[in-house]
Amino acid sequence: MPVAITPRPLSPAEKAVAELMLAHDFPGAAELRAQVDHVQVVAKWGEHSASVDLRVGDDAPRSPGLSGVVPVDATVVDPTGSLFGEILLWATEGFLSAIEYAWYGDEPPSTLPDVALITTEVRA
Repeated sequence: MPVAITPRPLSPAEKAVAELMLAHDFPGAAELRAQVDHVQVVAKWGEHSASVDLRVGDDAPRSPGLSGVVPVDATVVDPTGSLFGEILLWATEGFLSAIEYAWYGDEPPSTLPDVALITTEVRA
């Protein structure tokens, strides 16, 4: 259940993850990249969750026809190189709407990983 917070800008880690995933070219990517500086975090997915809900300011461009998971696979490994999870970047009606950190294991992460631990690839 989302935990409402006082809206705030993306943290440096959140911004780095979004920019890493949006560095790829796919239909609508340019508009999503332009939204990053207009995004506010409006909720966390749990008290200690690294996943967050986003809201984009009205002055940002809409990405035409993009709703659902942004078509970039972002795989996370731990410092030893073992598979740890994945990041999903969500858009709703052409606007960035969430960063989800899905993990594989027992302990949920409370922060996003360093981008050096993330491998990205556009989904075919």
